[in-house]
Amino acid sequence: MSVSASPCPTSVIVTRLRTAGCVFAEDEAELLIAGAADPVELAVMVDRRVAGLPLEHVLGWAEFRGLRIAVDPGVFVPRRRTEFLVEQAVAAARPGAVVVDLCCGSGALGAALVAEVDRVELYAADIDPAAVRCARRNIAADRVFEGDLFAPLPTTLRGRIDVLIANTPYVPTGEIPLLPSEARIHEPRVALDGGSDGLDIQRRVTAAAPRWLAPGGRLLVETSERQAPHAVEVFRAAGLIPRVVESEEWYATVVTGTRPPDRMPDSLG
Repeated sequence: MSVSASPCPTSVIVTRLRTAGCVFAEDEAELLIAGAADPVELAVMVDRRVAGLPLEHVLGWAEFRGLRIAVDPGVFVPRRRTEFLVEQAVAAARPGAVVVDLCCGSGALGAALVAEVDRVELYAADIDPAAVRCARRNIAADRVFEGDLFAPLPTTLRGRIDVLIANTPYVPTGEIPLLPSEARIHEPRVALDGGSDGLDIQRRVTAAAPRWLAPGGRLLVETSERQAPHAVEVFRAAGLIPRVVESEEWYATVVTGTRPPDRMPDSLG
């Protein structure tokens, strides 16, 4: 339900948002008005947005590849550029594929894959309890696990994963203070901080991935253009066949690593 007649004119809301630094103030005002049940709620929502809370946290959802993804306060907001990562994963996933969304956050990537690929067998995991609670609202709750990377996943998935999509944190620790305040203050640091060079979590995922991927299975991660050459080295060292794909439209870089069909994991233990 939306506010049919607000005592606060739209122009006033737009001015408040623009003064607070909202670049797309008109669009945001429309979304806030549409999302509020009454003028009182609208006033609260505008105040929260003006105070710096991400729009998605104020609304309670984010648009991602045409889906409305529930996003709770304190949970990482899925970025539009990450739609390119999903695009690559969709291209890699056949109908009935076993897919894992690692570092799943709100579960947006997994939800998109389920929507776009027939009969996907999806599993997801995140270390952040708030993210897990949120993801369970967006994808099958019994397939979302809480814990560190692969640790909480069913061991029956080892050697069976066709597509492993991991939107790992990749901001170098020293660059965290340079992030916009919306991310720096309102999103969990565990979803942003990738260590000294931004690749710490990616290294851990990549090192373990060959034991979990099916022969010919692929690992896909988002990274920066600057980090991509280093990510390629990490993938190659793990025995994966690396490939870099870039999108000028989304200003996004994805590195994929394929487990060679004739190479068996060193250990499944």
